[in-house]
Amino acid sequence: MSAPTDSDDDALRWAAQREALRGLHRDVLHEPVPEHLLEAVEQASNQRAWSRRWMQAGALAASVLVAFGAGWVGHGQWNARSAIGIQAARATAPVALAFAHDAAVAHAVYSPEKRHPVEVAAAEQQHLVQWLSRRLDKPLKVPDLGAQGYSLVGGRLLPGAAGARAQFMFEDGAGQRVTLYIGALADRNGASTQETAFRFASGDPVPSFYWVDQGFGYALAGKLPREKLLALADAVYKQL
Repeated sequence: MSAPTDSDDDALRWAAQREALRGLHRDVLHEPVPEHLLEAVEQASNQRAWSRRWMQAGALAASVLVAFGAGWVGHGQWNARSAIGIQAARATAPVALAFAHDAAVAHAVYSPEKRHPVEVAAAEQQHLVQWLSRRLDKPLKVPDLGAQGYSLVGGRLLPGAAGARAQFMFEDGAGQRVTLYIGALADRNGASTQETAFRFASGDPVPSFYWVDQGFGYALAGKLPREKLLALADAVYKQL
C-alpha cells in the first residue's frame, strides 16, 4: 500500500470542513423552502421561458423578412430606380410646400394694393407674357378665368429660390383677388423636382392649391373657400 500524499490530506481536510458546515446548519437543511423563494424561482423560470420564445419568434420573423426581400429582388420588383423614386418623392414634398408658402406670402403682400397691385397691367398683357416668359426661360400663358367670373389685373416679376418667378393677379366683380404663382423648382442638389398632383396648403397666410409639372411649380392662392379655390385651380390647370 502506498503512503498518503499531500493531495490525499487536502481531500480529507475538505471533506471534514464540509461535514462541519453541514453540522452547523443541519436544522436549516431539513426545513421546507420558504414560499417567497419558491415564487422567485418560478418567476425567473417563466422569464427565461418567455425570453426563449421571443428569441425564437424573432429568428422566425427575421427569416421571413429575408425570404420576402429575396423574393422581391428575385422578381425584379425592388430595384435601385424604385428606391431613387421614393427618395425623390420625399424630397419634392418640402420643396413644393415651401413654394406654396412663397406664393401665399406674395399674395398677402400684393393683393391688398389699390394703386400698384401689379407691375404690368392687363392692358399690356402681350408684353407682360413675353417679358415674364423670357425671365423665367419658359413660354407662359395667362389662363382665361372669365367663365369663373375673374378677369386679369396684371402681373409682376418676383425672386425665388431657384430663379425668377411670376405672379398673375385676377379679380372678380366684388373685388376678390386670386393670384397664380409660377416658377422653376429644384431640390438641394439643383435637380428638378418630381411632378405632383394637386395639393392643398391650408392658409399660411392664405390657402392655396399647388402642383408641380415638368420641373415648374404652380400655386393658386386666395382667401376663398376650399371648393371655390379648387374649381379655379382646376380651370387654370386645364389651360396651362
